[in-house]
Amino acid sequence: MRILGIDPGSETTGWGVVEGDARCYQLVECGAIRALPGQKFPARLLRISNALEEIIQRHQPEACALEDGFLATNVKVTLKLGQVRGVAMLVAQRAAVEIYEYSPRLVKQTVVGHGNAEKFQVQQMVKTLLSLNTVPQPHDAADALAVAICHFHHACSAQRIASNDNRATLIASLSGRRSLRPSVRRRIAR
Repeated sequence: MRILGIDPGSETTGWGVVEGDARCYQLVECGAIRALPGQKFPARLLRISNALEEIIQRHQPEACALEDGFLATNVKVTLKLGQVRGVAMLVAQRAAVEIYEYSPRLVKQTVVGHGNAEKFQVQQMVKTLLSLNTVPQPHDAADALAVAICHFHHACSAQRIASNDNRATLIASLSGRRSLRPSVRRRIAR
């Protein structure tokens, strides 16, 4: 599975592509989309849109994991962050990439082990989990990679649960059949 993680920001939007499964994954590429000095906000949104389109075209992710918005003390900042998130979602939806959202607290809890982790702790764990020599730079890219890693863990857990549900259904349907020897039924149940 290939995941595009996005850490939306009006000045800098981090992104990272990770490939693998819940137990083993690796960095494909990461970076940041930076606003040009003095650039008006609509032009920033266009720049983010164009860059994300190019990234999705180049890497062909199966899913896009976005950090969910949070309520900043400044209302204008919250609104701008929501607009950047909207652009990212629109680009992913246009490319027919499934979109998943994770709260910053859940990302920290999944990657570090507790939801109140500091930014440097998240960065260090991203470095460790992806077997990198250094922390990904800029920090926005490391945050985006953390969101992608969070998606791996939660998506793969959901797949395992669904697989177990399917297995339980199969066992229930086969348990009524007398043609199966008990040893075969036990192997199916595993």
